[in-house]
Amino acid sequence: MKQDTHPDYHFITVVMTDGTQYQTRSTYGKEGAVLNLDIDPKTHPAWTGGNAHLLDRGGRVSRFNAKFGAFTGKK
Repeated sequence: MKQDTHPDYHFITVVMTDGTQYQTRSTYGKEGAVLNLDIDPKTHPAWTGGNAHLLDRGGRVSRFNAKFGAFTGKK
């Protein structure tokens, strides 16, 4: 087998959007690096039940609802 084919796996600190943090092992950055999240399970609509409103940029949501409205219940 080839030597040194795997990336370095080390501890980093992950900082959530509300400021809480935890340590985990990752290949991100170097040992002791800090990863600040912009979106996390506490704020993203996919995990919070979808209470956030979708912004229709360029009619994408409208086109999606027109095409797949029968499946989502919206027309």
